[in-house]
Amino acid sequence: MQGSSHQVIPIFNGEKYDFWSIKMTTILKTRKLWSVVEEGVPVEPAAVEETPETARAKTLREEASTNDTVALQILQTAVTDQIFSRIAAATSSKEAWDALKDEYQGSPQVRLVKLQTLRREYENLKMYDGEDVKTFTDKLVDLENQLTYHGEKKTSAQLIQKILISLPAKFDSIVSVVEQTRDLTLLTMTELIGILKAHEARMAARDENKNEGAFY
Repeated sequence: MQGSSHQVIPIFNGEKYDFWSIKMTTILKTRKLWSVVEEGVPVEPAAVEETPETARAKTLREEASTNDTVALQILQTAVTDQIFSRIAAATSSKEAWDALKDEYQGSPQVRLVKLQTLRREYENLKMYDGEDVKTFTDKLVDLENQLTYHGEKKTSAQLIQKILISLPAKFDSIVSVVEQTRDLTLLTMTELIGILKAHEARMAARDENKNEGAFY
């Protein structure tokens, strides 16, 4: 756990629960607390004869109980005061986690409706003339992350195709070059975004030179 105390705990304010839960799951796993959040503390059995096995089980329950307290404290810290009211009565980390999950992730039907909405947003996403490459690709990656969280993973090839068909006309020349000279099955998102940003910078420089020429 060395160094884990320096992790920045994301604060949940009621929005983007899916992103927050992914980050928190990673943090709790890093601190070896996730199992107690996911499964809860083992129930203490009725009085049994003391054996090495039962003694070991008791030790594990005590460790789990300690971890549960730490995990609950982290979850209480990781929400705003408004959200804290939802979990204030929780006596275990599992109870707190499940309360937030039930309220903000919703039922399977609610998640399906959310997935359908995300699919429509993905299909309709286009880059506008006034947008820059970074803004557009950030929106696409954000949508892709949400789709993945809801169970629909896009491949790198699908994302690259989406970008290429979603660019405005001023990118037609570079799109044509990429499609004719690069193997799209091997091209990475990072490479494509770099190519598009370089093309964008060249167009901006040309426009600036034109404006300076017109001024003089």
